[in-house]
Order: sequence, then structure tokens, then C-alpha cells
Amino acid sequence: MSKLDELIKELCPEGVKYKKVGDICDILRGKRLTTKQLLEDGKYPVIHGGTAPMGYYNEANRKAGTTIVINTGNAGCVFYINEEFWSSDACFSLYPNDEALDRYLYFFVSSKENIIKSKIRTGAMPTIDALAVANLQIPLPDLQIQREIVRILDSFTLLTAELTAELTARRQQYEYYRDYLLNFEDDSYSLADDVEGLDFSKSAKSYCLDEVCRVYDGTHQTPDYKTNGVKFVSVENIKDIYGTTKYISESDFDKYKIKPQKDDILMTRIGDIGTPAIVTSNKSLAYYVSLALLRPNTNIILSEYLYHFISTKYFRKELNKRIIHTAVPIKINKNDIGKCMIMVPSIETQRKLIKILNRFDKLANDMSEGLPAEIEARKKQYEYYRDVLLSFDENRRNELVSVERERERERERERERETGTSPQ
Repeated sequence: MSKLDELIKELCPEGVKYKKVGDICDILRGKRLTTKQLLEDGKYPVIHGGTAPMGYYNEANRKAGTTIVINTGNAGCVFYINEEFWSSDACFSLYPNDEALDRYLYFFVSSKENIIKSKIRTGAMPTIDALAVANLQIPLPDLQIQREIVRILDSFTLLTAELTAELTARRQQYEYYRDYLLNFEDDSYSLADDVEGLDFSKSAKSYCLDEVCRVYDGTHQTPDYKTNGVKFVSVENIKDIYGTTKYISESDFDKYKIKPQKDDILMTRIGDIGTPAIVTSNKSLAYYVSLALLRPNTNIILSEYLYHFISTKYFRKELNKRIIHTAVPIKINKNDIGKCMIMVPSIETQRKLIKILNRFDKLANDMSEGLPAEIEARKKQYEYYRDVLLSFDENRRNELVSVERERERERERERERETGTSPQ
């Protein structure tokens, strides 16, 4: 921090100037590609309304090192793209002039993600206008100061990236074993024969999903958000449905014909398609049209088995056959979800599979322990540093220094306890 403080005192003695992002930055909307234009061997990822490429193309319309803001689907999400790519019309690309570094711009805009999302227009599909980004007031210190802030924040993102890479490897291991155990494409179902107690060849049956589940979708009504009431879930909350900070009134929720209940599955169906979450409580929970609700017939299929199977590559193939790729953002109709084929073994075999796969899932995804918890702690630390540094508030920086000094003293005391030494 001392170097940053020295630079600020030397180069910004009268404080930091502010400008609107739109005054120092070109905000460009991309160009839509149809699915017929996508190429299996394309060189450049095509970034659309989701967090992953919708496909690949042989041309790029954006350079590496570009900040993007998704404007529909996962509207308001901010990303930094490290490679050349094709930007669809579902995202804005930000190109600053010589007053701001690309990476500094990214750190600032990502720090305002909640403000951008507060500007979302929630019609049939959440969207934002370019003005939601253009009107943000960005601090513009000397480029040397921006480089130092980027250096500090990149040190956090590098550590998080290393932890995330390890977690990704763990999740890939889980996905491999999940797809290995739930492989029903081979008529002999032989891949899982070496797992004790699993005999798919005798017990697995093929069903359309709507034969073993009732399929519903959420409210089509534009939400009237409240500060409290019934938690409201959409695509952006699917990874943590009970962590949502959006609410609707009890009276609006009373209008729901189908209300989630324990052991239902919520699954994304617009923008991001096929990401599941289990409803673990009978507490009131509202959900948007972007989610499907699957209510399994538990005499035939268990919720946890369905949760794991939905995530397999086999079920994703079924979804992909029915996705409307020409829609913006892409979607799958509620009735088409029920047409997807699913293989269902006996209840006894499902329980054995659930026991195996839950262990892998916990290691890969449990946010309360292990790598996921450590990554979450690092992200919070990074966000704290980012917000303090970009506030250009000397008192907050001094407070941050004090916190870090105390952490270093605690680390030193911990080393002393481990080695049995004491300070000299």
C-alpha cells in the first residue's frame, strides 16, 4: 500500500477526477450469428447471453483484453475476455481511450455490477441498456496509479485462478465419474458393471421425462420486487437458490398455481439451459419463467438421481435437440423439456448411485468447506480490496493496512505455535 499512497500523493495532490464511462469509452454492441453460421472447428469463441461460448466461428470482431457486459439473459454480468472473440448482440464490449487502462476499466465496471443489474428491465427477458454502463462515474487517476491498482488486484485474481483451476480439475473428476456411472448409451450398460451392486442391464428403463415428472415453468408476470417477503429465484440465482436477495410480496406469491416444494428440481431453460438445483425445503420460494420446475414421481425416480442425471452429457444432448438457438437469448420451451429421454434404474440402484455421486458433488461444490469455501473467502477479500482501492479514500486505505498488519501478526503467531518457538 505504501507505494500506492506515495503515487497518489505525488500524482494526485488535489484528488482524483471523475468522468462518465461513456465519455472515456466506446460501448459497442456485437453482431448476432445464427446457429447455421457456427463451426465445429471454429477458431474464435462466440460470446452470447450466457457465461460460456455458444459456439465457435472463424472470425473475431473483438480483441483480446476486452471488458464485456452481458445485456440480455445474464444481464449485467461483467467479464474480461483474454482472447480474441466474436461478440454477439447479447453483450456490450467496452473500449477505453488513453485515459484508462483496459484492465483498470474492467476492475471498476465489475465493482459496479450490482448497480448495473439494478437497471435491468424485467420484461419477458431481463435486459439492460448501454446507458446503465455509460452513466457510471469512473475515477481516473494517473496511469501509473492505475497500473499499481491493477498489479495489486491481479495478485488476488491470480491466486483465486490457481485455486479455481484445482477446483475445476476436481469437478471434472466428478463429471467424469457421473457420466461414467450414468452411461446408458451402450446397450449392454457395461461401463458401470465393475461398481459393486450396480446392475443397469436388468433395471434401467427408458422414459420421456414427462412420464416420470410433471414439468412447469415460473411466473410470466414482471416481478414487483420488495425489500422482504418471499424469496424470488431466476437463472442468475440457480447456483444458490436460497441465497437470492430478491423478494416478492406474499400476495403476489399467492397467485402462483404451482409452488415449489421439497424435492422438486428447478432447472434453467432460458439463456443458460440445463443447470439444476434441488429444492430442499417447503419454505415459500417464487421462481421466474426462465426456470422450469420438475416434480418427480418418487415412486419411479428420486430427486437426487434426477439432479445428477440432468447434468450428464447424455441429457444435455437431449436438451440440445430441442433448444431454440435462434431465440435471443437461446431457450427451450417447457413442453419440449418433457420430451427429453431419461434412463431410470431401480430405486435401489438409484440410491446406490446417489450415495457415490453425492460424495463427489460435495467435494466439488460444497460452499461450506474445502476449496469452494476457500475460493469464496478469497473472492470476498479481493472484492474488499477492490472496493477500497477504487474509492480513493485515504481513511479506508489506512483501515485496510491495519487489517493486513493484524493478519500478518496472526500468521506469525500461528507459525510460532506450529514450530514451538517464541518471538525474540
